[in-house]
Amino acid sequence: MKEKIWPLIKNIREKSPLVHNITNYVVMNNTANALLAIGASPVMAHAEDEVQDMVKIADSLVINIGTLSEKWVNAMHLALKQANSMKKPTVLDPVGAGATPYRNRTTADLLKTGTFSAIRGNASEIMALESTAYQTKGVDSIYTSENAVKAGQNLNKKSGSVICISGAVDYVISSNQIIKIMNGHPLMGRVTGMGCIATALIGAFIAVEENTVLAVSGAMALMSIAGELAVTRSDGPGSLHMHFLDKLYNITEEEFMQTVKIESNNV
Repeated sequence: MKEKIWPLIKNIREKSPLVHNITNYVVMNNTANALLAIGASPVMAHAEDEVQDMVKIADSLVINIGTLSEKWVNAMHLALKQANSMKKPTVLDPVGAGATPYRNRTTADLLKTGTFSAIRGNASEIMALESTAYQTKGVDSIYTSENAVKAGQNLNKKSGSVICISGAVDYVISSNQIIKIMNGHPLMGRVTGMGCIATALIGAFIAVEENTVLAVSGAMALMSIAGELAVTRSDGPGSLHMHFLDKLYNITEEEFMQTVKIESNNV
């Protein structure tokens, strides 16, 4: 699979897809910079009066529920309906799912409104999305990604979405495949919004690749490899953030192919 990912990275750099983000204001700057670093074009548009028009010109839609408000939730529904009607790729980040009833209702309502090409979250979020019996610790996971694989498979069956569980090992789950990506570094967890950045990168990859499993796997591989390589030049979270963006921008095919650790298993 790794041989199929590098051409996607080149494709993003060449096509500069427009990724429409309805995301939280904690991470807007970080996610926009990450998308720019890989060669994509980010737009952060949340107003109810313009989201449908923005979807019309965008190549993909990213919905992230990190900081919720009534108007933003309404905008998410409008944008999702527009994207589905135009058959444009979509990705959901259920930030903090399981933490509060409001978040649970919001994600449940979005999944009733439309469909998502992919859903990415940490283990707790994916487990809470599959069953509200699970709770999260704010926006942090209290489970490992391995703990959530079964929930991810169930959620894939219910939603039809490719499910991505991020953690020390990233899992990408479809109806007949489980992809494992074993890159990254624990220090990445000390930089705010890394999960949200991963979701935004998925938005860029699904904009240029119709095979959603391949696109999601490519985004997660690039994300984790860039972090792993950046750590070798970093003294802490602050410098990691800087070197991480630089590596997203200047990573070479040789670096990528020598570093990537990815497995594909049929189920």
